[in-house]
Amino acid sequence: MYFVANWKMYGNKADIDNSTSLISLSKLKKYKKHKIIYCPPYTLLKTFYDNIKKSNISIGAQNCHSNSDYGAFTGSINAKLIKSTGAKYIILGHSENRNTGESDLIINKKIHSAIKENLIIIYCIGEKLSEKRKKNTYKVLKKQLTKGLKGTKKFENIIIAYEPVWSIGTGIIPKNSELSRNINNIKKILAKLKKSINTKILYGGSVNPKNVRELAQIKEINGFLIGGASLSAKKFIDIIKKSIN
Repeated sequence: MYFVANWKMYGNKADIDNSTSLISLSKLKKYKKHKIIYCPPYTLLKTFYDNIKKSNISIGAQNCHSNSDYGAFTGSINAKLIKSTGAKYIILGHSENRNTGESDLIINKKIHSAIKENLIIIYCIGEKLSEKRKKNTYKVLKKQLTKGLKGTKKFENIIIAYEPVWSIGTGIIPKNSELSRNINNIKKILAKLKKSINTKILYGGSVNPKNVRELAQIKEINGFLIGGASLSAKKFIDIIKKSIN
């Protein structure tokens, strides 16, 4: 199981110190085979890495510039710079970035630049409420997967995070049957793209300690992309424990 903490634009040094309890958890035999990944803001990547480098926890970034080489892009950070901090993972295609104009074409460029640096990509896809109501979920997921992953050959470095946009931060989660159907559809689309269905698929969208036990019963889910709840070490640990126990 994968447990990815997306801190978004939150967090400081004190929050890193409060997360040290996760290091102890990650070393326990019961949890060693699972993946715990923290994705803090860029400013905390190196500090976080220095704190956890002797543990089983990994670090990831939340986005990157589409240009894979150094250049005159003031204020931007590319995959090469992210890799230098010790990060192994990167979240790309998050709906919050799509909402500010990030297209499938730009995301595709970012995915290729991250692959070039051998980063493991957590690629976010998901439908808006208006698209769900029009029964266009499959169409949206197919478009995002096909265009976002165009030209990708190194699929072992790709993890899919299914995040229905209407569920993020709202406290509303899809029914189990709906989640199973959509994840199975993602697998079918991936099979057509790369003739394999071994890609890990995570769920994200209002995951918390109260609902995660039921979500973890869905066999198609390989882990969770967790937003707000991951800022609390206690809540994050509860989510991990309830998913595995």
